[in-house]
Amino acid sequence: MTLFRLFLATCLVAITAYTAVTVANHGFNLLPVFFGDMAEMGWPGQFNLDFMCFLALSALWVAWRHQFSASGLALAVVAFFGGMLFLSIYLLVLTGRARGDMKVLLLGEGRAA
Repeated sequence: MTLFRLFLATCLVAITAYTAVTVANHGFNLLPVFFGDMAEMGWPGQFNLDFMCFLALSALWVAWRHQFSASGLALAVVAFFGGMLFLSIYLLVLTGRARGDMKVLLLGEGRAA
């Protein structure tokens, strides 16, 4: 679990730093670029579509893990738009709460019991 948490922390630092530089250089103009690349039907758009599917899967898992409660649905929206920035923090918190129990981590306390 320690290596996994180290991986999550490394991802968090790297994504935060990269995002800060990107925003400083290009502003918050993500969506037109993201969907524009998809509309061009090239490799950048293919990558964006693939990535968006991973975001949707992440959001669906977060909502499911929280049994589609109101807070789970709100977290799912944050997961979809927050990407790895959200998921790294979320999983760091959950790994601490799960105390090494991967069943609890993946399923949630209610389903793992």
